[in-house]
Amino acid sequence: MYASLSLKPALDAIGTAIDQRFDKLLPIPADPRRRLVEAMRYAAMGGGKRMRPLLVVASCDLFHVDKERALRTAIATECVHVYSLVHDDLPCMDDDDTRRGKPTLHKAFDEATAVLAGDALQALAFEVLADEATHEDPYVRAELVLELARASGPTGMAGGQMMDLVAEGETFDLPTTTRLQQLKTGALIGFAIEAGAIMGKASADNRVKLRGYARDLGLAFQIADDLLDVEGDSGRTGKAVRKDAGAGKATFVSLLGIERARKQAEMLIDQAIGHLHGFGQSADLLRAIARFAIERDR
Repeated sequence: MYASLSLKPALDAIGTAIDQRFDKLLPIPADPRRRLVEAMRYAAMGGGKRMRPLLVVASCDLFHVDKERALRTAIATECVHVYSLVHDDLPCMDDDDTRRGKPTLHKAFDEATAVLAGDALQALAFEVLADEATHEDPYVRAELVLELARASGPTGMAGGQMMDLVAEGETFDLPTTTRLQQLKTGALIGFAIEAGAIMGKASADNRVKLRGYARDLGLAFQIADDLLDVEGDSGRTGKAVRKDAGAGKATFVSLLGIERARKQAEMLIDQAIGHLHGFGQSADLLRAIARFAIERDR
């Protein structure tokens, strides 16, 4: 059960909307590519919290962006997120057997198919964003593509994943661990929030506020993940727990302790919500997502 019960309808609705659009985007071809598309559908549909797509939609709502266009950007964000999970689960990375309560993609199919499925999902994200159906203004589409690329590459998620791999053989201090998570987890969350501001052509002041919200939310979300790895149940999380300590990785919990980590997450969420001052009731969904980020049990 979700700890933030008021958010469950929104999460259910975005999950349904995302699955419906993946179903349309990924028709199964009647040729040898069939296995690839089946793998992409297996990874992308029917699971996950869908928090990043919901953040995109909630951010777009602040600026009255058309819902269908917001959902296209949400799909692109989820494509990158899912691709990162598929690759993260591979034996050469974290070597996980379960994800979202079912066998990881390389277990359900094979490693080569998993690599290709991840590659194809990443490419699909940029195809969706670059399409005129996402926004009529080519400058808006170009900025969306640019910012998602930055959030995905060496200055974002991929860079953070490299740091995470290095962390298995080195001892990271708190600033380095914070930087790691700002890249690996926070960068894509940051894009999800920034996307609404880009599509809505928000003012510079509003974009600064939303970046502050995203920064604090991303760190709090990762602290909650670290706490779940220590205290969580794999039946609820849908993935293996207590892996970080076994791998010798420094986490917010190992560096701060459970209680200090929990208090830090709560402080960060209070700060994140504080950044939304001035948006009024239109930011209530973003406030609810922030609370959910640290109250969830998966």
